[in-house]
Order: sequence, then structure tokens, then C-alpha cells
Amino acid sequence: MAAVSLLPVIGKPAPDFTLPSTSGEAVSLKQFKGKKTVVLYFYPKDETPGCTKEACGFRDLTADFDKVNTIILGVSNDPIDSHAKFREKHKLPFDLLADEDATVSKAFGVYKQKNLYGKKYLGIERTTFIIDRTGRIAQIYPKVKVEGHVQEVLDFLRED
Repeated sequence: MAAVSLLPVIGKPAPDFTLPSTSGEAVSLKQFKGKKTVVLYFYPKDETPGCTKEACGFRDLTADFDKVNTIILGVSNDPIDSHAKFREKHKLPFDLLADEDATVSKAFGVYKQKNLYGKKYLGIERTTFIIDRTGRIAQIYPKVKVEGHVQEVLDFLRED
């Protein structure tokens, strides 16, 4: 199994990346620097109950995130065609990014050994990062429990 990578540190620059997105354009973290706060949420898999609930939670509060000048980006290891179907089906107004080789997930320390019904495998541990306009990590929510999470992120941004 791969060595465990650590989460980035609050206050330090977020690892930059460029990934294919459901907009059809590649998305880089640096394109938002100086412009918007970024909620970068990593989730295990399209169309699973928890991931769907989390994505729809962000969808339902998108207007509130817009008011605090924040963009939402979802990342998983699923391919872009899976993301496109997931985004369309649930009418998600934000981009989903395809990290198929897990390079970005590893850079953010969220690609970990998981255990499902006694079977070990590598995958994304649900984690959300708030990256401020300077490109630094403002907050990290590791091992996210979906219930109430989106509101918690929004509340943090409103206090900022």
C-alpha cells in the first residue's frame, strides 16, 4: 500500500494543480488567486448516497456561497464522463474535477487506505478545504460527516 500522505497545514499555501473539469476547460487553483475563496471538497465516488447528499447540499446553498465570493469545486477519482452525468442529473451549478490518477488527492493528503466490509483499498477520504484568496489554506474539515457539513462550511466563511 502507498505511504500515507499528510494533510496540508492551515495557513500554508495550498498545493496548486490543474485538472480536467465538467466545464470542458482545465481548472487550476491559481486561476482563483486574488479573486475568490475556494471550497475544494474531495469526495469518494459519484452517485453514492453520501456523495450525492453532499453535492446537493452545496448545490442548494450555492447562492449563499456566491454572496461570500466563494467558488465550489468537487474532486474525486471518477472520470470526467461520470462527473458530467452526475453533475447533469443533480443539476450541480459548480464544476467537478477528475483526479483519475489521484495525484491531487495525494498532494492534499486525502488518498488513503480504506476498509469496506473487511476489504482494504485505496480511495478518497471525504475532506473539505477552504482556500483563501491568497491561495493559503484557511480551514480543513477532515473525515467529513455529510449531515450539517455544508452549513458548517458556509458559517465559517460568513465569520471570515
